[in-house]
Amino acid sequence: MSEGAVATNRKAFADYEILEKYEAGLALLGSEVKSLRQGNANLRDAFATLHGSELMLLNCHIGPYKQAGPLGHAPTRSRKLLLHKEEIKRLIGKVQQKGLTLIPLKIYFNKKNLAKVELALGKGKTHADRREDIKRRDVSREISRALKQRNR
Repeated sequence: MSEGAVATNRKAFADYEILEKYEAGLALLGSEVKSLRQGNANLRDAFATLHGSELMLLNCHIGPYKQAGPLGHAPTRSRKLLLHKEEIKRLIGKVQQKGLTLIPLKIYFNKKNLAKVELALGKGKTHADRREDIKRRDVSREISRALKQRNR
């Protein structure tokens, strides 16, 4: 996890080609914020979608806060993403026209201690794209190994 991040979605970089990144606020309940501060979050299968003129974060798991008792929150409830109207309109256009997906990359607290989500516009990778990435990584690893051996 990067510094200050509560949860990261490592799988997103393997499954999607990231085109643009956005920062969005999260509408949370008190017990959710306290649970996030304890690091109880998982973004593995999470995604953002459109409901009317609002963006919602779905399948994001924020574990229950133990001290909240029975009055706590549902762990995988849908949560509203807070963005400016112009940003939402731009995202709606790109998602509908180009067939892109909104993926949460990480949840973190900013300098003002507000919970934020880093969203990315992503294009799904095909099986061939993934294999090509693996090949590229292997080649660069072998080159660095060869250079390291040569410098000894």
